[in-house]
Amino acid sequence: MNARENAAAPHGTLLPRHRLIADTALALLAERGMRGLTHRAVDEAAGLPQGSTSNLARTRAALLEAAVRRLAEREAEVLVAGETADITGSGGGRAEAGDLTSADIADALSLALHRYLAGHRRLLVARYELALEATRRPELRAVYDRAGRAFRAPVVAMLRAAGSAAPERHALSMVAWCDGVLFTCIAGQFHAAVPTRAALRASCAELLDGMLRG
Repeated sequence: MNARENAAAPHGTLLPRHRLIADTALALLAERGMRGLTHRAVDEAAGLPQGSTSNLARTRAALLEAAVRRLAEREAEVLVAGETADITGSGGGRAEAGDLTSADIADALSLALHRYLAGHRRLLVARYELALEATRRPELRAVYDRAGRAFRAPVVAMLRAAGSAAPERHALSMVAWCDGVLFTCIAGQFHAAVPTRAALRASCAELLDGMLRG
């Protein structure tokens, strides 16, 4: 799939131009890395007249920030949707202390991780490109961290609802485990095959049982 195809809406209708540009930037990051992302490259890959990307994101920093914001939107559709949103309460479901078990959380997180690994691998590569660049650009770091809270906050809510005595601290361990699984299965030693949802659920439940036992 090329960058233009990757930036199209499900039924072939192109997204609004600012979203098209951000989606194309993410596709280029996955295909070519940070050095391959230029305003001209986005115009060409998106099939836009030269200068279109510069009109909406005048500087490289602005283009990167647009990519990070779009990344957050697309990750939310994968990681904080459906069952995950329901059990945190953001989808109108339950979120009171004691309402959740480690099995509930493991089921929701394994679904989100497996969905990401099975269908959105290139988006993950773009995320890692942006994460590394954020370590060198303080202004991008702020945008990247703000976007990341969309995943961290639901994890804290789930752990609190499961009776965690230290939901913020436990969330650090849980998010670190999720990030580690994603990286290892995309760019690390286990990149060759996507783990099954059952395997992800079992590993997640083991971690959660250890944290919540006390």
